[in-house]
Amino acid sequence: MQAAIKTLVQQFKHFAGSDGNAATLSKEEFRKLVISQLPDFVKDGSDPAVTDQLFKSIDVNDDGELNFMEFWKLIGQLATNSL
Repeated sequence: MQAAIKTLVQQFKHFAGSDGNAATLSKEEFRKLVISQLPDFVKDGSDPAVTDQLFKSIDVNDDGELNFMEFWKLIGQLATNSL
């Protein structure tokens, strides 16, 4: 499990850091992460309307960015749905 958590953190930072701020994911960074890392978990993830809706559903503080805890909420939802 340690390796899985480490990978999640690394991938978050990798995609979040593309705009210079590795602490949050913008909508575009999130879309790229979903397309490349979650193609089997997010149906139609390449559709901007799908990723925008998903983004809005986990952006708890509605600031237009996802911090790691908000991103972690998505991971929990995806894991629960795959059980």
